[in-house]
Amino acid sequence: MKILIISILTGIFLFGTYNSKKSLVEIEGILYSDMGIVSIKSDNGKISKINRIESQGKSLELFVAPGLIDVQINGYMGIDFSGPELTIEGVRKATKALWKVGVTSYFPTIITSDIERIKENFAVLAEAKKDPEIGKSIAGFHLEGPYISPLKGFRGAHLEKYIKLPDWKEFKEIQKAANNGIKLITLAPELEGAISFIQNCVSNGVVVALGHHNGSSKDIKEAIDAGAKIATHLGNGCANEINRHHNPIWPQLSDDRITPSIIVDGFHLTKEEVRSFYKVKGVDKTILVSDALDLAGLPVGEYIRGERTLLLTENVVKLPKENVLAGAASPISKCVGVIMNYTQCGLQAAIQMASTNSAELLYLNEIGKIEPGKRADIIQFAMVDGEMVIHKTFVAGELVYSK
Repeated sequence: MKILIISILTGIFLFGTYNSKKSLVEIEGILYSDMGIVSIKSDNGKISKINRIESQGKSLELFVAPGLIDVQINGYMGIDFSGPELTIEGVRKATKALWKVGVTSYFPTIITSDIERIKENFAVLAEAKKDPEIGKSIAGFHLEGPYISPLKGFRGAHLEKYIKLPDWKEFKEIQKAANNGIKLITLAPELEGAISFIQNCVSNGVVVALGHHNGSSKDIKEAIDAGAKIATHLGNGCANEINRHHNPIWPQLSDDRITPSIIVDGFHLTKEEVRSFYKVKGVDKTILVSDALDLAGLPVGEYIRGERTLLLTENVVKLPKENVLAGAASPISKCVGVIMNYTQCGLQAAIQMASTNSAELLYLNEIGKIEPGKRADIIQFAMVDGEMVIHKTFVAGELVYSK
């Protein structure tokens, strides 16, 4: 097994020091942004000081970086945020499993389904967000649908019978059930009433993403003019066959005001697509998401989820009868290594796309960077054969996972 080792002359090896409450006091390692050796101190859950350490003669293997932020995750380890009988215990199980793969903050994502189910599940998530053990990791909620394209291909794995036109009154009821926790919504800009709906969302502090749509260049421009700022999993949630000139991808790539999220697990997008998107948008205008389903982390095989049969492979989730992707089976930590491989970007750029950019785009001002005053959400990890291997995860200064 080949391990990426950065040999740095230093006499101090990576370690963390903790108080009796397991609150992070100090952690030392290779800073992801400049490869220097640092000692990070925290106080009351926030980073208080970052000291540079003189090299004295020892090889280090572990990096330190801000915790990963995943704003699109549908479930994990068998817990489906859109499924029946969602419980706080289930959310706790998923959250703890995400800590193991370096995710310190995430947006539980609920997709198109019966409106009453959507309300019920957001109510559960709202209670989970108050939980003292896991609440700090739930940064907000993402509603993906039901206001998306009903067309086959563009709707992806969303069930057509639940898809509908934007309804502001209905959304306010959903938001009330979520205790105003919905911070991101994905919708189709071509739907009747979509532009005024986007304006209402923006004026009420909800970030709007365009996804699962077949919007024209005009539709997309009007949506961005109205305040939409993200393209949800660009290159996916799209029909397999589209017009080579007039399709939803080019307008979203060409408009500098919109930031695409992309699933870089090695299967949802080709290497050439990722490279092209990255070259157009750059590190500052790209965010990584996992789009992981609840099947992520489970054994390979067929599963019944609600009204659908899903096939979990080692790498993705498919709708077997239609032979189309239904979601991802890998955490966002895998995307870090893949985008570094595909684009040859450095670790600093990959972490920025997997953490910092999402924090800034979703107004999560406390997290996403390692600097004094930010919450001490920190991961300690190695790069092994091009993949992140998480060794320790800290949330607000507390050790929540150790390998």
